[in-house]
Amino acid sequence: MPVNAHPAEVGALAPDFELQDQHGTPVRLSQFRDRSVVLVFYPLAFSGICHGELSALRDQPLDAQVLTVSVDSVFTHRAWADREGYTFPLLSDFWPHGQVARAYGVFDEAKGLALRGTFIIDGEGVIRWSVVNPVSSARDVADYVKALADIS
Repeated sequence: MPVNAHPAEVGALAPDFELQDQHGTPVRLSQFRDRSVVLVFYPLAFSGICHGELSALRDQPLDAQVLTVSVDSVFTHRAWADREGYTFPLLSDFWPHGQVARAYGVFDEAKGLALRGTFIIDGEGVIRWSVVNPVSSARDVADYVKALADIS
């Protein structure tokens, strides 16, 4: 797994960032300091596993702010969100390419995209739970639901 660094650790302060969502609106992680955040990195829009994962997020209401991140452009995210009915922010880590994924230690340098990393961040900005899967291995939203219940 050729990544830039080790994944951000549970118990550490989550690296803050600002990226544009599918509408071009800047979204900053620290603006959600009053609630839990489920931060989901995924490789590429319009791919099969990513579609399944984000559709599961869309269909499973979570008691947290969902933020998703990939290296796709804002325009790609807009087309995908419109087609699939995704209303949570799809954030573009397009340029500098993969900078936020690198900060979280989930950027695959060889492939130029993010691994399937998920971080649950509490209202104080601390990473409370994480999982990192390879590009070929889907995550289960039920794990997020359980982790959120455990930290509440």
